[in-house]
Amino acid sequence: MEFYYLILFAFICGLGTKLISLPPSIGYLIAGFVINALGIVDDTENLTVLADLGITLMLFTIGLKLNVKDLTKTEVWAGAFSHTSIWLVATVIFAKVIAFFGLGYFTNLSNETALLIAFALSFSSTVCVVKLLEEQGEMRTRHGKLAIGVLIMQDVIAVAFLVAATGKIPSIWALGLLLLIVAKPIIYRLIELVGHGELIPLAGFFLALGAYHLFEAVSVKGDLGALLVGMLLAQSSKASEINKALMNFKDLFLIGFFLTIGLTALPSWEMVGVALLICLMMPVKFSLFFLLLSALKLKARSAFLSAMILTNFSEFGLIVASLSVENGWLSKEWLVILALAVSISFVFTNVVYRFSESIFAAHKSIYKGFERSTRLAEDVFTQPCDAPIVVVGMGRVGMGAYSALKHQVGSQVWGLDSDRGKVDWLNSTDVQAFYGDAESRDFWETLDVNQLQLVMIAVPSVQDAINITTQLRKANYQGQIAAIARFDDEREELQTLGIDKVFNFYNEAGVGFAEESLEILAAKPA
Repeated sequence: MEFYYLILFAFICGLGTKLISLPPSIGYLIAGFVINALGIVDDTENLTVLADLGITLMLFTIGLKLNVKDLTKTEVWAGAFSHTSIWLVATVIFAKVIAFFGLGYFTNLSNETALLIAFALSFSSTVCVVKLLEEQGEMRTRHGKLAIGVLIMQDVIAVAFLVAATGKIPSIWALGLLLLIVAKPIIYRLIELVGHGELIPLAGFFLALGAYHLFEAVSVKGDLGALLVGMLLAQSSKASEINKALMNFKDLFLIGFFLTIGLTALPSWEMVGVALLICLMMPVKFSLFFLLLSALKLKARSAFLSAMILTNFSEFGLIVASLSVENGWLSKEWLVILALAVSISFVFTNVVYRFSESIFAAHKSIYKGFERSTRLAEDVFTQPCDAPIVVVGMGRVGMGAYSALKHQVGSQVWGLDSDRGKVDWLNSTDVQAFYGDAESRDFWETLDVNQLQLVMIAVPSVQDAINITTQLRKANYQGQIAAIARFDDEREELQTLGIDKVFNFYNEAGVGFAEESLEILAAKPA
């Protein structure tokens, strides 16, 4: 089957799932399985290249948005490592119980093989989680950043496994990678010279792929290199611009990843049954994450949403299985079974997570019962005096609105942002800004919303604006809400939600430009 026909069929399936309110990625998975079943694929080399590019760019863009301090938090590293340890024991016990009843492929599993399968299933999918967080506009939320941190810790475990399994010890030259820290100012200066034009995406490709091949050259996982270099550049003034420039490329290339999962192998009905049996462990995975994160003093909602989105199996499980098949540790049938389990878990997470807020709200009292009496510092918020106007999102638009309002109403306005580093910087410049997750109902419930008269939502994502408005309404906020939109269909969607005033970003900028230009013309002497 010609490559462009594969992409066309993927598009049709992706569009079909979108029309029934499912994410396009599920359509891509279905396309892969259908094409595989029809046996019309001659060569998957191009798709593999596409998939590898997508994963590399995805990890690089994750790094661009990461704060290294987030990874040192106890709830991140302790949550990830303790979950992996307990999961291995629980899954091996599950496999042995199934084997006791003489079911399917479990009967001949040795302890070592069962442990290997458990390890392959211990990881959560970076691709699935990041795509879903982006679609829901939750990348910068408390639970979104926590989930990404856990995934990165799992990547560290993955690298350790690859070193042990392949005997591929990093070269002595890997120590030279530390020079990247020294070269950081030079790299930053190089990025500044790129400007704002067509070189921006090319610079992103150069940095992501260059990092990949540089790390591979010294026998270190290339994808990890892309992630680390992205983190190195996170504080650059160009980081956000590069991320936006690469976003569409990354999404395009990831189509190849979802297709290749479906093309892994052709399953039998027995294999499908075994994969479904394995998926019965997903509630266990959720429960472990939720209980561990709650024990680490996270609020119930953050622990619940983080656990929910991490409840899936990872594409890395397929890498583990493939490597194990090559080394003769695992049969080829298990590779197919794990591919099916990964695919099913993707569908589960993509569908169920969209109802996670409703599920939490319906059983809130139960989940709240697992909260610790003490709070992490990051989850404590003190309402700033009695200022009645809040600007949510202190980016360029938000700062512009804040500055204009401060000039008119003084200290009656304050800013809110989910990036603690940005908030600290704003405070140092005498801006009254505070840290908080505006997409969390818990956050608004800690405030006296009756003191607020106007909430201005200055975030670029329409999904973020929808999430914030929804949580405000649930917290019984009765004041006015204003928001921004980039396109007319987004403006209509926000107005339908009940937002009092929606400004079309581009139209309003044009109107303001025209009005001020006319003032210049009127002031010109005759």
